[in-house]
Amino acid sequence: THIASAYAFSAAFRNSYEISGVEVGQHSYWQVSGYQVHGQVPITSWVVMMILLSLASPGSRDLRTIPSGSQNIAEYVLDFLRDLTRTQIGEEAYRPWVPFIGTMFLFIFVSNWSGALFPWRIFELPQGELASPTNDMNTTVASASMTSVAYFYAGLRIKGLSYFGRHVQPTPILSPINILEDFTKPLSLSFRLFGNILADDLVVAALTSLVPLIVPIPMMFLGLFTSAIQALIFATLAAAYTGESMEDYH
Repeated sequence: THIASAYAFSAAFRNSYEISGVEVGQHSYWQVSGYQVHGQVPITSWVVMMILLSLASPGSRDLRTIPSGSQNIAEYVLDFLRDLTRTQIGEEAYRPWVPFIGTMFLFIFVSNWSGALFPWRIFELPQGELASPTNDMNTTVASASMTSVAYFYAGLRIKGLSYFGRHVQPTPILSPINILEDFTKPLSLSFRLFGNILADDLVVAALTSLVPLIVPIPMMFLGLFTSAIQALIFATLAAAYTGESMEDYH
């Protein structure tokens, strides 16, 4: 069972790596140590990270007992992320996972909104075009893979190798289905996020080309809402999977 589970784990990441080659449109490539890297993804990801750092910095400086201004906003976001993580993982074990779940939520949230609000396409590249980081399969597969590593690590840290015993519960007959679940979790996370963000960008682009003035605006507002929902779904599922792997602990 342990060997089959380990094989399923490695195969899931191998399949995720192959799926990351899915492309829509043209891309600008960098050659890094003999590997092709989608050049626009690091650029937009760095922009998103700088946005997050610039927003977090004012709220974490000159902290006061009675918060005000940007500190109020920072504490509100932190309380939201704590509640989200505690609800899915449990009171006893949630604290170490707040940074991971919070980082995943904030990065995906800002990435999704940057695709709807930031005019990426005004910056021309020799090949391809800039877009939201989550509009690329590499980003969503990487985020889903980190989530898989996190919940495997959580289960192994608490239960040791006996964690893989869950694949034969409640009966060994269901082992193939339980092992298949390790494939479907990262696949569903990555495809759900990628598909929704890509579909929203394509709809807005098509409407803008057909009716450029009024019609795309409601769709853009709808895109902001669905982008926020997708970030929340991803973070909630990541926390739920982690909590599930530690369910006997808390």
